[in-house]
Amino acid sequence: MKFGIQLFTLRDHMQSEEGIRASLEKVAKMGCKFVQVSGFPYDPVTFRAMCDELGLKIVSTHTAADRILAETQKVIDDHKILGCDSIGIGGFIGERTLEGARKFLEDFTPAMELIRENGMQFQYHNHAFEFERFGETSIFDVLVNESDPELMGFTLDTYWVQYGGKNPVDVINSLKGRIHVCHYKDYAIVKDEPRFAAVGAGNLNWKAINSAFEEAGAEYAFIEQDNCYEKDAFDEIAYSYNYVKQFEG
Repeated sequence: MKFGIQLFTLRDHMQSEEGIRASLEKVAKMGCKFVQVSGFPYDPVTFRAMCDELGLKIVSTHTAADRILAETQKVIDDHKILGCDSIGIGGFIGERTLEGARKFLEDFTPAMELIRENGMQFQYHNHAFEFERFGETSIFDVLVNESDPELMGFTLDTYWVQYGGKNPVDVINSLKGRIHVCHYKDYAIVKDEPRFAAVGAGNLNWKAINSAFEEAGAEYAFIEQDNCYEKDAFDEIAYSYNYVKQFEG
């Protein structure tokens, strides 16, 4: 499995072309070769050129749900410019109910089909709400069991799985063959409250999680930290990136 950085962690530093370039230069100096794009405005042509110059491969994105739905072909064309075949969505829009999940699948199936026809993959990123139970099932169960595995994969986020009350390893094992990229995001407790943490600085069992992702067929793992609190975001991802090097190979 290859390791990279989800640039959402650095979004506050990447709201201008100058900030994007400066941030990418720091990422490249860490030895990182792979990035996921999310949380900042960019021109696909300019951004691709910057990444090529710095030896960074764009593997996946998180793209706004309304764009994927209403501008599917434009989104696909933008990803061709980026050299990226993984089109991610950060979560579904609509009612957070079983029927809301089913409506999401119905509404997005045409977009998923067009994405597949263009040789790309549609990836769903979870948060915690998908694990809310309605009787014996959950929104996550609907998304997994009622979607076409050929059309929809999962960018599984370890923090949100844990926050949702599930064991990350169990959930990973249930998605074998459907995980192309994943998020390595640690879960810490500070003053009795859950917090995002640099990978290796929290409480998740990364040896077991990494093994499960490898067995599930994941190809890329992206370090992500939604909130760095009072700490420097670049220092946090450097800590995380150095920690996961033990799993490279």
